[in-house]
Amino acid sequence: MRAVGKILVVDDEQSMREFLAIALKRAGHEVTLAQTGREALDKLRTTLVDVVLTDLRMPDDVDGLGVLKAIKTGAVRYEASAGQTPSIISPEVILVTAFATKETALAAMKQGAYDYLTKPFQIDEINAVIGRALEKRALVEANLALRDQVAGRFRLANLLGKSKPMQKVFEVIGKIHSAKTSVLITGESGTGKELVARALHTEGARAKAPFIAVNCGAIPEALMESELFGHKKGAFTGAVADKLGMFQEASGGTLFLDEIGELSLGLQVKLLRALQERKVKPVGATDELEVDVRVVAATNRDLEAEVARGAFRADLFYRLNVIQVWLPPLRHRREDIPLLAEHFLRQLAAEHGRTVTLSAAAMRKLESHDFPGNVRELENMIERAIALSSSAVIGPDDLPEVRASRPAAAEAPAEFPAEGVDLDRLVSDFERSWVQRALEKSGGVRKKAAALLGISFRSMRYRLEKLGFDKGDADDGPES
Repeated sequence: MRAVGKILVVDDEQSMREFLAIALKRAGHEVTLAQTGREALDKLRTTLVDVVLTDLRMPDDVDGLGVLKAIKTGAVRYEASAGQTPSIISPEVILVTAFATKETALAAMKQGAYDYLTKPFQIDEINAVIGRALEKRALVEANLALRDQVAGRFRLANLLGKSKPMQKVFEVIGKIHSAKTSVLITGESGTGKELVARALHTEGARAKAPFIAVNCGAIPEALMESELFGHKKGAFTGAVADKLGMFQEASGGTLFLDEIGELSLGLQVKLLRALQERKVKPVGATDELEVDVRVVAATNRDLEAEVARGAFRADLFYRLNVIQVWLPPLRHRREDIPLLAEHFLRQLAAEHGRTVTLSAAAMRKLESHDFPGNVRELENMIERAIALSSSAVIGPDDLPEVRASRPAAAEAPAEFPAEGVDLDRLVSDFERSWVQRALEKSGGVRKKAAALLGISFRSMRYRLEKLGFDKGDADDGPES
């Protein structure tokens, strides 16, 4: 059975437009006509089209190659009405001209034309080329649908992953999403901790109630108490009205406390009381208010180390750490890179009005990178490539130069020593070695050494003291 579709015919000659319209309608196609390139672009914004059949030379300032370029770069696309979700695949473009040259044919194919035909032509020839273009389009749509189906098997809410570490995360979320207990999500920056928190919320019994997120490191300490617990009118300068705190705004739902390790010790005490008593006291109020909120916290810090050095309260840590979900860095789940890259490619290309693919070489380049910035870095790399590349295929040169891989962690010997090991000494020696090397590379500047090690200056000072290093006479300045 011959494939039929929606065809836009663009030609400045009325007789040619009418001839093609009659012939294509007889073949079962739905036909739209445009006299100029600019009219064609206007029609493409309001009409869903599968194939564009356009003359190459037209008197308008937009010729056939201009129409082709606008379609393939996303400069023009169908503007869907409310509730519609059109295909993200751009129309196939077939160029027709009486002035064929090798150079124009090459330019057209390079810019993404499906085919290039020369006048005079037989209508059977046009029908055959359009039929093949429609078949190609149907095949691409089927492949995308299959890819979505496969991706769906490795998806939970907005989380993606087929690797064993991510499947373990999915399994834990499946067990605890409706529990009332607090959850602590740990992992490096950029791994998607907020996505895990949202998955716990949307998959659980509180899904219809609010999900309120707050970055504990982004709000000044002087305002944090008011943000969390609210305040009464006149409680302080500028408090011109009563204000609900985030605990109250999240009533019945989930309160996500990101970067929980940034909270001051004073606020940690008040947060602990709110968790224990399920009550909050707005600033300036005399009475406490009951709250029904599930708290999910996240951090990229080693909170146990923070507890050990007195920077984080042990009782709050144990109250938050009832269930811990560790989110693996992307370098520990490399088999998820293609899945994530394809997801970001489709999502971001649609936002830019583009239809692009990743070459095999570009994918290999992504898979070889350690991604110190994790999933967030991968998303940024894909968006940058889409924005800067004019081609329909993103190659390795379109991706930014990746940084050298970080040194691999020391591995345990294949044979465990019969006499056993002193694990604390081994860990201490390994840590001492890297701290020493970082100090040497930074010329003894502790802040620079901390940055090289990927830790905070506060954590660096703790390690120097723990490992017995000479802290030196000069200070590196205020902690940051």
